Amino acid sequence: LEKALESYKERFPEYSPTSTWKGDSRVDIAFSVKGMKIDGRVDLLPGKIEMDLDVPFLLKPFRKQAIDLVEAQIQKWITKAKAGEI
Repeated sequence: LEKALESYKERFPEYSPTSTWKGDSRVDIAFSVKGMKIDGRVDLLPGKIEMDLDVPFLLKPFRKQAIDLVEAQIQKWITKAKAGEI
């Protein structure tokens, strides 16, 4: 997860992505879209990953799309890790 977060900081600086580890299994994440801040967290649990995003009211219609996108990216990085690519 750490490599993924660093990659996004480099690839998408315009969204000001940040990540703060809150222990071994939780990371708080944040980024900005159209001047609005989106906060969330990712919990690494045995056999699964849970994620939640706090989305500003104006972006609520896109919340599910954002979660689906982040989940797809997490899955891509998990696949890379399992293949020994990272």
